[in-house]
Amino acid sequence: MNNYPHPIIAREGWPFLGIAFAVALLMTLVSPVWSLPFWIIALFVLQFFRDPPRVIPQQPGAVLSPADGRIVVVEKTMDPYANREALKISVFMNVFNVHSNRAPVDGKIEKVQYFPGKFVNADLDKASIENERNALVITAANGQTVTCVQVAGLIARRILCYVKVADVLARGQRYGFIRFGSRVDVYLPLTATPKVVVGDKVSATETILAEF
Repeated sequence: MNNYPHPIIAREGWPFLGIAFAVALLMTLVSPVWSLPFWIIALFVLQFFRDPPRVIPQQPGAVLSPADGRIVVVEKTMDPYANREALKISVFMNVFNVHSNRAPVDGKIEKVQYFPGKFVNADLDKASIENERNALVITAANGQTVTCVQVAGLIARRILCYVKVADVLARGQRYGFIRFGSRVDVYLPLTATPKVVVGDKVSATETILAEF
């Protein structure tokens, strides 16, 4: 089990939860009937920022999903961050998914690159190259290169990344968060064997995306 040092609600959500519930309580005092929509909003914010612990698979060579969501891409393409041909697997997160991002492999961060950009629907392929994004290039424990890219979406307006170059990550370790809908792209060596297909629903850390 991942030793996540925070409560089941992500720390990024505390200010939003405080405001949402304060407004709902205030509206209840003013008009219980009209307060209902505000309680619904508060409950939505609560579910959005949930961040439960996850069981971490220990199979050697496993590449874990960095996010909850749905697989929208499994293809061979160019990895522009590590300048190589790669197997790309993309996970799309809607507003009902957990938005905490977790390390797909054990490894050392070689590069961190942030790119400002647009906020088109993250379900579209062009979001990977046009949207605001933050890329980590990681040398995995087995020497392979893994690139993990947080991509902002149509509603998302904030990518949070808490790691830096030379940091060593453990698989399943929480390293960032994207607020309100987005995607994460994972680029792997061409020799990696995908374990998911387009349309599959995946869970951060618990689902194995590929093996290498």
